[in-house]
Amino acid sequence: MIKVLIVEDSPVVREFLVHILSSDKKIQVIGTASNGKEAIEAVKRRKPDIITMDITMPKMNGFDATRRIMETNPTPIIIVTGTHDTKEAAIIFRAVEAGALALVQRPEGIGHPDHEAAADELVRTVKLMSEVKVVRRWPRSGLKTEIPAVIPVAGVEPGKIEADVRVVAIGASTGGPLALQTILSRLPKDFPVPVLVTQHMAAGFIHGFAEWLGQRSDLPVHVATHGEYILPGHIYIAPDGSHMGVRIGGQVILSKDEPENGIRPSVSYLFRSILDLYGQDAAGVLLTGMGQDGAKELKLLKEKGAVTIAQDKESSVVHGMPGQAIRLDAATCVLAPEGIATALIGIVNKEKRRMNYHAR
Repeated sequence: MIKVLIVEDSPVVREFLVHILSSDKKIQVIGTASNGKEAIEAVKRRKPDIITMDITMPKMNGFDATRRIMETNPTPIIIVTGTHDTKEAAIIFRAVEAGALALVQRPEGIGHPDHEAAADELVRTVKLMSEVKVVRRWPRSGLKTEIPAVIPVAGVEPGKIEADVRVVAIGASTGGPLALQTILSRLPKDFPVPVLVTQHMAAGFIHGFAEWLGQRSDLPVHVATHGEYILPGHIYIAPDGSHMGVRIGGQVILSKDEPENGIRPSVSYLFRSILDLYGQDAAGVLLTGMGQDGAKELKLLKEKGAVTIAQDKESSVVHGMPGQAIRLDAATCVLAPEGIATALIGIVNKEKRRMNYHAR
Protein backbone atom coordinates (compact mmCIF):
# COMPACT_ATOMS: atom_id res chain seq x y z
CA MET A 1 0.00 0.00 0.00
CA ILE A 2 1.11 3.55 -0.76
CA LYS A 3 0.70 5.63 2.41
CA VAL A 4 -0.47 9.18 1.66
CA LEU A 5 -0.65 12.28 3.85
CA ILE A 6 -3.07 14.94 2.56
CA VAL A 7 -2.27 18.56 3.51
CA GLU A 8 -5.17 20.93 2.77
CA ASP A 9 -6.80 23.65 4.86
CA SER A 10 -10.36 23.23 3.51
CA PRO A 11 -12.27 20.38 5.26
CA VAL A 12 -14.46 19.89 2.19
CA VAL A 13 -11.48 19.62 -0.16
CA ARG A 14 -9.66 17.31 2.27
CA GLU A 15 -12.57 14.88 2.26
CA PHE A 16 -12.82 15.18 -1.53
CA LEU A 17 -9.15 14.24 -1.94
CA VAL A 18 -9.48 11.40 0.59
CA HIS A 19 -12.39 10.03 -1.45
CA ILE A 20 -10.48 10.18 -4.75
CA LEU A 21 -7.26 8.63 -3.46
CA SER A 22 -8.91 5.99 -1.30
CA SER A 23 -10.83 4.75 -4.35
CA ASP A 24 -7.60 3.11 -5.55
CA LYS A 25 -6.88 -0.21 -3.86
CA LYS A 26 -3.13 0.46 -3.78
CA ILE A 27 -3.44 3.77 -1.90
CA GLN A 28 -4.05 4.26 1.82
CA VAL A 29 -4.66 7.77 3.20
CA ILE A 30 -2.97 7.53 6.60
CA GLY A 31 -3.73 11.06 7.74
CA THR A 32 -4.58 14.67 6.93
CA ALA A 33 -3.25 18.06 8.03
CA SER A 34 -4.88 21.48 7.77
CA ASN A 35 -1.70 23.58 7.62
CA GLY A 36 2.05 23.33 7.16
CA LYS A 37 2.89 23.07 10.86
CA GLU A 38 0.54 20.13 11.29
CA ALA A 39 2.03 18.56 8.18
CA ILE A 40 5.59 18.68 9.56
CA GLU A 41 4.47 16.95 12.78
CA ALA A 42 2.39 14.38 10.88
CA VAL A 43 5.35 13.47 8.68
CA LYS A 44 7.47 12.78 11.76
CA ARG A 45 4.78 10.59 13.36
CA ARG A 46 3.19 8.80 10.40
CA LYS A 47 6.11 8.40 7.95
CA PRO A 48 4.04 8.68 4.75
CA ASP A 49 5.32 7.44 1.40
CA ILE A 50 4.08 10.62 -0.31
CA ILE A 51 2.43 13.94 0.56
CA THR A 52 -0.16 15.96 -1.37
CA MET A 53 0.45 19.60 -0.46
CA ASP A 54 -1.81 22.65 -0.75
CA ILE A 55 -0.08 26.04 -1.03
CA THR A 56 -2.21 28.74 0.62
CA MET A 57 -2.85 27.70 4.23
CA PRO A 58 -2.94 29.40 7.66
CA LYS A 59 -0.03 29.25 10.14
CA MET A 60 2.41 27.87 7.55
CA ASN A 61 2.02 27.78 3.76
CA GLY A 62 2.89 24.92 1.43
CA PHE A 63 6.25 26.35 0.38
CA ASP A 64 7.58 26.69 3.92
CA ALA A 65 6.21 23.26 4.84
CA THR A 66 7.83 21.68 1.78
CA ARG A 67 11.17 23.32 2.56
CA ARG A 68 11.10 22.18 6.20
CA ILE A 69 10.03 18.62 5.37
CA MET A 70 12.76 18.26 2.74
CA GLU A 71 15.33 19.52 5.25
CA THR A 72 14.23 17.26 8.11
CA ASN A 73 12.27 14.22 6.86
CA PRO A 74 12.64 14.15 3.06
CA THR A 75 9.49 12.70 1.50
CA PRO A 76 8.06 12.82 -2.04
CA ILE A 77 5.71 15.83 -2.26
CA ILE A 78 3.29 16.80 -5.01
CA ILE A 79 1.52 20.15 -5.07
CA VAL A 80 -2.26 19.82 -5.52
CA THR A 81 -4.04 23.12 -6.06
CA GLY A 82 -7.21 24.46 -7.60
CA THR A 83 -6.18 28.08 -8.08
CA HIS A 84 -4.39 29.88 -10.92
CA ASP A 85 -3.64 33.02 -8.92
CA THR A 86 -0.36 34.54 -10.09
CA LYS A 87 0.94 35.16 -6.56
CA GLU A 88 0.18 31.57 -5.56
CA ALA A 89 1.84 30.32 -8.76
CA ALA A 90 5.05 32.03 -7.66
CA ILE A 91 4.91 30.19 -4.31
CA ILE A 92 4.12 26.91 -6.09
CA PHE A 93 7.33 27.06 -8.09
CA ARG A 94 9.31 28.07 -5.03
CA ALA A 95 7.98 24.84 -3.51
CA VAL A 96 9.20 22.97 -6.59
CA GLU A 97 12.59 24.62 -6.08
CA ALA A 98 12.50 23.46 -2.46
CA GLY A 99 11.96 19.85 -3.52
CA ALA A 100 8.32 19.24 -4.54
CA LEU A 101 8.30 16.76 -7.41
CA ALA A 102 5.20 17.66 -9.41
CA LEU A 103 2.25 20.03 -9.78
CA VAL A 104 -1.24 18.58 -10.24
CA GLN A 105 -4.46 20.47 -10.86
CA ARG A 106 -7.03 19.59 -8.20
CA PRO A 107 -9.91 17.70 -9.86
CA GLU A 108 -13.22 19.45 -10.35
CA GLY A 109 -16.23 18.16 -8.45
CA ILE A 110 -18.02 14.91 -9.23
CA GLY A 111 -20.29 15.49 -12.22
CA HIS A 112 -17.93 17.90 -13.95
CA PRO A 113 -16.99 16.62 -17.44
CA ASP A 114 -13.27 16.77 -16.58
CA HIS A 115 -13.58 15.15 -13.15
CA GLU A 116 -12.75 11.57 -14.07
CA ALA A 117 -9.70 12.42 -16.19
CA ALA A 118 -8.31 14.80 -13.56
CA ALA A 119 -8.93 12.29 -10.74
CA ASP A 120 -7.15 9.58 -12.74
CA GLU A 121 -4.21 11.94 -13.31
CA LEU A 122 -3.97 12.68 -9.58
CA VAL A 123 -4.01 8.98 -8.66
CA ARG A 124 -1.48 8.13 -11.37
CA THR A 125 0.87 10.91 -10.25
CA VAL A 126 0.64 9.90 -6.58
CA LYS A 127 1.49 6.29 -7.45
CA LEU A 128 4.39 7.22 -9.71
CA MET A 129 5.92 9.90 -7.48
CA SER A 130 5.72 7.65 -4.41
CA GLU A 131 8.49 5.57 -6.01
CA VAL A 132 10.90 8.50 -6.39
CA LYS A 133 13.89 8.45 -4.07
CA VAL A 134 14.21 11.96 -2.68
CA VAL A 135 17.22 13.35 -0.85
CA ARG A 136 17.60 15.78 2.00
CA ARG A 137 17.71 19.45 0.99
CA TRP A 138 20.17 21.33 3.18
CA PRO A 139 19.31 24.89 4.26
CA ARG A 140 20.62 27.37 1.70
CA SER A 141 23.78 29.23 2.65
CA GLY A 142 23.26 31.96 0.08
CA LEU A 143 26.41 30.93 -1.76
CA LYS A 144 26.23 30.12 -5.46
CA THR A 145 27.20 26.52 -6.07
CA GLU A 146 30.06 25.81 -8.40
CA ILE A 147 29.06 24.43 -11.80
CA PRO A 148 30.56 20.95 -12.04
CA ALA A 149 32.69 19.86 -14.95
CA VAL A 150 30.96 18.07 -17.79
CA ILE A 151 31.53 14.35 -17.55
CA PRO A 152 29.48 12.55 -20.19
CA VAL A 153 28.26 9.09 -19.27
CA ALA A 154 27.52 8.22 -22.87
CA GLY A 155 28.29 9.50 -26.33
CA VAL A 156 30.71 12.23 -27.37
CA GLU A 157 32.66 14.60 -25.13
CA PRO A 158 30.60 17.87 -25.40
CA GLY A 159 33.71 20.04 -25.54
CA LYS A 160 34.80 18.27 -28.72
CA ILE A 161 31.52 18.77 -30.62
CA GLU A 162 31.92 21.01 -33.65
CA ALA A 163 28.58 22.64 -34.40
CA ASP A 164 27.06 25.81 -35.78
CA VAL A 165 23.98 25.81 -33.58
CA ARG A 166 21.42 28.54 -34.33
CA VAL A 167 18.62 27.40 -32.00
CA VAL A 168 18.22 25.29 -28.85
CA ALA A 169 15.00 23.30 -28.35
CA ILE A 170 14.24 21.71 -24.95
CA GLY A 171 11.47 19.30 -24.01
CA ALA A 172 10.50 18.34 -20.45
CA SER A 173 7.70 16.83 -18.39
CA THR A 174 7.54 15.55 -14.79
CA GLY A 175 10.46 17.02 -12.84
CA GLY A 176 11.22 19.42 -15.69
CA PRO A 177 10.74 22.78 -13.93
CA LEU A 178 13.69 22.31 -11.59
CA ALA A 179 15.89 20.81 -14.33
CA LEU A 180 15.04 23.74 -16.60
CA GLN A 181 15.76 26.24 -13.84
CA THR A 182 19.14 24.61 -13.25
CA ILE A 183 20.04 24.81 -16.95
CA LEU A 184 18.59 28.21 -17.87
CA SER A 185 19.91 29.99 -14.75
CA ARG A 186 23.44 29.08 -15.84
CA LEU A 187 23.23 30.46 -19.38
CA PRO A 188 25.02 33.83 -19.68
CA LYS A 189 23.16 37.01 -20.59
CA ASP A 190 25.00 37.09 -23.94
CA PHE A 191 23.89 33.57 -24.90
CA PRO A 192 23.75 34.03 -28.67
CA VAL A 193 20.80 31.90 -29.84
CA PRO A 194 17.10 31.56 -29.00
CA VAL A 195 15.92 28.80 -26.64
CA LEU A 196 12.51 27.16 -27.24
CA VAL A 197 10.94 25.14 -24.40
CA THR A 198 7.99 22.76 -24.33
CA GLN A 199 7.19 21.81 -20.73
CA HIS A 200 4.22 19.54 -19.97
CA MET A 201 2.28 21.31 -17.22
CA ALA A 202 -1.17 21.50 -15.68
CA ALA A 203 -3.29 24.16 -17.41
CA GLY A 204 -3.26 27.63 -15.93
CA PHE A 205 0.25 27.69 -14.48
CA ILE A 206 2.48 28.38 -17.48
CA HIS A 207 2.58 32.17 -16.97
CA GLY A 208 3.56 31.73 -13.32
CA PHE A 209 6.18 29.22 -14.45
CA ALA A 210 7.62 31.67 -17.00
CA GLU A 211 7.72 34.44 -14.36
CA TRP A 212 9.52 32.14 -11.91
CA LEU A 213 12.07 31.10 -14.55
CA GLY A 214 12.59 34.73 -15.53
CA GLN A 215 13.46 35.66 -11.96
CA ARG A 216 16.18 33.02 -11.95
CA SER A 217 17.67 33.56 -15.39
CA ASP A 218 19.74 36.34 -16.92
CA LEU A 219 17.80 35.79 -20.17
CA PRO A 220 14.30 37.19 -20.85
CA VAL A 221 11.61 34.49 -20.58
CA HIS A 222 8.38 34.72 -22.60
CA VAL A 223 5.26 32.65 -23.00
CA ALA A 224 5.35 32.40 -26.79
CA THR A 225 2.77 34.16 -28.95
CA HIS A 226 1.83 33.23 -32.50
CA GLY A 227 3.80 35.08 -35.18
CA GLU A 228 6.43 36.69 -32.96
CA TYR A 229 10.05 36.55 -34.11
CA ILE A 230 12.44 34.53 -31.98
CA LEU A 231 15.46 36.51 -30.85
CA PRO A 232 18.94 35.41 -29.73
CA GLY A 233 19.33 35.25 -25.97
CA HIS A 234 15.58 34.91 -25.36
CA ILE A 235 13.66 31.94 -23.93
CA TYR A 236 10.23 31.03 -25.35
CA ILE A 237 7.82 28.72 -23.47
CA ALA A 238 4.98 26.89 -25.25
CA PRO A 239 1.63 28.16 -23.90
CA ASP A 240 -1.24 26.07 -22.53
CA GLY A 241 -3.00 23.93 -25.09
CA SER A 242 -0.94 24.83 -28.18
CA HIS A 243 1.89 23.06 -29.95
CA MET A 244 4.85 25.38 -30.57
CA GLY A 245 7.16 25.43 -33.58
CA VAL A 246 9.03 27.87 -35.83
CA ARG A 247 8.50 28.70 -39.51
CA ILE A 248 10.73 30.25 -42.18
CA GLY A 249 11.76 33.74 -41.14
CA GLY A 250 12.09 32.74 -37.48
CA GLN A 251 8.45 33.24 -36.49
CA VAL A 252 6.70 31.25 -33.78
CA ILE A 253 3.90 28.92 -34.88
CA LEU A 254 1.24 27.98 -32.33
CA SER A 255 -1.02 25.14 -33.44
CA LYS A 256 -4.21 23.53 -32.14
CA ASP A 257 -3.49 20.33 -34.09
CA GLU A 258 -4.42 17.06 -32.37
CA PRO A 259 -2.43 16.14 -29.24
CA GLU A 260 0.66 14.02 -29.84
CA ASN A 261 1.61 11.29 -27.39
CA GLY A 262 -1.56 12.28 -25.56
CA ILE A 263 -0.55 15.87 -24.92
CA ARG A 264 -0.58 19.37 -26.38
CA PRO A 265 1.89 21.09 -26.41
CA SER A 266 4.07 18.22 -27.55
CA VAL A 267 7.85 17.99 -27.53
CA SER A 268 7.64 15.88 -30.69
CA TYR A 269 5.96 18.77 -32.54
CA LEU A 270 8.67 21.22 -31.42
CA PHE A 271 11.53 18.91 -32.39
CA ARG A 272 10.03 18.19 -35.84
CA SER A 273 9.65 21.89 -36.50
CA ILE A 274 13.27 22.53 -35.54
CA LEU A 275 14.39 19.57 -37.64
CA ASP A 276 12.58 20.85 -40.74
CA LEU A 277 13.85 24.41 -40.42
CA TYR A 278 17.32 24.17 -38.87
CA GLY A 279 18.44 20.58 -39.43
CA GLN A 280 22.04 20.11 -38.31
CA ASP A 281 22.22 23.71 -37.07
CA ALA A 282 20.10 22.88 -33.99
CA ALA A 283 20.57 21.48 -30.52
CA GLY A 284 17.81 19.30 -29.04
CA VAL A 285 17.60 18.54 -25.32
CA LEU A 286 15.22 16.00 -23.75
CA LEU A 287 14.75 16.21 -20.00
CA THR A 288 13.03 14.22 -17.25
CA GLY A 289 9.44 13.12 -17.81
CA MET A 290 6.93 10.31 -18.14
CA GLY A 291 6.28 8.64 -21.47
CA GLN A 292 8.25 8.98 -24.69
CA ASP A 293 7.27 12.38 -26.10
CA GLY A 294 10.11 13.72 -28.25
CA ALA A 295 12.32 10.61 -28.15
CA LYS A 296 11.84 9.53 -31.79
CA GLU A 297 12.18 13.09 -33.00
CA LEU A 298 15.41 13.55 -31.04
CA LYS A 299 16.69 10.53 -32.96
CA LEU A 300 15.73 12.23 -36.24
CA LEU A 301 17.61 15.35 -35.15
CA LYS A 302 20.71 13.30 -34.40
CA GLU A 303 20.51 11.54 -37.78
CA LYS A 304 20.33 14.97 -39.44
CA GLY A 305 23.57 15.99 -37.71
CA ALA A 306 22.12 18.13 -34.91
CA VAL A 307 23.54 18.10 -31.38
CA THR A 308 21.26 16.00 -29.16
CA ILE A 309 21.39 15.70 -25.37
CA ALA A 310 19.37 13.52 -22.96
CA GLN A 311 19.22 13.95 -19.19
CA ASP A 312 20.87 11.17 -17.21
CA LYS A 313 18.89 8.73 -15.06
CA GLU A 314 20.48 9.72 -11.77
CA SER A 315 19.28 13.34 -11.97
CA SER A 316 15.86 12.61 -13.55
CA VAL A 317 12.71 12.51 -11.44
CA VAL A 318 11.24 10.17 -14.08
CA HIS A 319 13.57 8.79 -16.75
CA GLY A 320 10.82 7.95 -19.23
CA MET A 321 11.38 10.44 -22.07
CA PRO A 322 15.19 10.73 -21.89
CA GLY A 323 15.48 7.02 -21.14
CA GLN A 324 13.57 6.15 -24.30
CA ALA A 325 15.79 8.52 -26.29
CA ILE A 326 18.90 6.80 -24.91
CA ARG A 327 17.49 3.38 -25.83
CA LEU A 328 16.92 4.65 -29.38
CA ASP A 329 20.53 5.92 -29.53
CA ALA A 330 19.11 9.40 -30.05
CA ALA A 331 21.52 11.28 -27.76
CA THR A 332 24.91 12.67 -28.73
CA CYS A 333 25.64 12.80 -25.00
CA VAL A 334 23.90 12.06 -21.70
CA LEU A 335 24.30 14.61 -18.90
CA ALA A 336 22.90 15.98 -15.65
CA PRO A 337 21.29 19.47 -15.88
CA GLU A 338 24.44 21.27 -14.69
CA GLY A 339 26.43 19.49 -17.38
CA ILE A 340 23.79 20.29 -20.00
CA ALA A 341 24.17 24.00 -19.27
CA THR A 342 27.95 23.79 -19.50
CA ALA A 343 27.70 21.80 -22.74
CA LEU A 344 25.32 24.29 -24.36
CA ILE A 345 27.56 27.20 -23.47
CA GLY A 346 30.53 25.38 -24.98
CA ILE A 347 28.71 24.22 -28.11
CA VAL A 348 27.17 27.59 -28.88
CA ASN A 349 30.48 29.38 -29.42
CA LYS A 350 29.74 33.06 -29.83
CA GLU A 351 32.96 33.79 -31.68
CA LYS A 352 32.01 31.31 -34.40
CA ARG A 353 28.44 32.57 -34.74
CA ARG A 354 27.06 33.99 -37.91
CA MET A 355 24.89 36.98 -37.24
CA ASN A 356 21.91 35.57 -39.11
CA TYR A 357 19.85 33.84 -36.43
CA HIS A 358 16.89 33.13 -38.68
CA ALA A 359 16.45 30.13 -40.93
CA ARG A 360 18.22 30.11 -44.26
